[in-house]
Amino acid sequence: MTKPFKLTGFKYSKVTTQGAEINVAAAGIGPPLLLLHGYPQTHLMWHKIAPNLSENFHVICPDLRGYGDSSKPPSEPSHSPYSKREMAKDMIDVMQQMGHDCFYVAGHDRGARVTHRMALDHPKKILKAAVLDIIPTYQIFKQVDQIIATSYYHWFFLIQDNNVPEHLIGADPDFYLKDKLKRWSVYFDNFDPDIVNDYLRCFRQIDTIHASCEDYRAAASIDLEHDKADLNNKIECPLLVLWGKHAIMGKHFDMLDIWRNKASAVSGKGLDSGHFLAEEAPKETLENLLAFFKT
Repeated sequence: MTKPFKLTGFKYSKVTTQGAEINVAAAGIGPPLLLLHGYPQTHLMWHKIAPNLSENFHVICPDLRGYGDSSKPPSEPSHSPYSKREMAKDMIDVMQQMGHDCFYVAGHDRGARVTHRMALDHPKKILKAAVLDIIPTYQIFKQVDQIIATSYYHWFFLIQDNNVPEHLIGADPDFYLKDKLKRWSVYFDNFDPDIVNDYLRCFRQIDTIHASCEDYRAAASIDLEHDKADLNNKIECPLLVLWGKHAIMGKHFDMLDIWRNKASAVSGKGLDSGHFLAEEAPKETLENLLAFFKT
């Protein structure tokens, strides 16, 4: 079995939460900063900027439940174990057990959706938040057009029942994951081959494929119920919105206008990147996160 790749200088541990066992990498001394990854990746997506951030912050990089080397809890017909609410509870548990009642958080992709839910459900815990290359889940489903349906086809593929996506992805997970990285990036050559190999190590597991499908099934069901109940509630803490200028979200939506309807204090900008900001444009991503969280 291939050994897991690890972030240099980070200490690894397993944290038991209310519903999962979370793989966590941590380093640095200072204000606590939680970094949440997206699909179909792991905490290693932060490898180009996490060491630099750890010079100023106590950086905590977990694998979300269902991903990487975190556990894959059984799901339910409601898909609630993979709701963003439950994933957010995991992160609150992780941070409390790491000694932090309040903290900063930055999330990309699925991790940004967990960040959004966490800021609504636990407003007193989040000092500042950053969301990378997303608009709110509820809004995507309500504004689907041909461009979104084509570019984000996986939102509708992964939610199919009878294990259809699990079966089809499981036939060739390497092809599927690499296609996702290439399809959503514009600077694929910026990806580290060793990191991609570790993404593959984790994604080849059928329980990871199933759990990630459950993540999307939750997004299309129970998450929408939670989001609808909070349509009139805004994120209270300062919010940074970053997106890839060449990615579908930034090209298709007015990102700041959308998030100003969802948060009280919003700033942000588009970066010279596709979807994977921290790997395609690490210097710009780092500069913007430091400027936001250090002030």
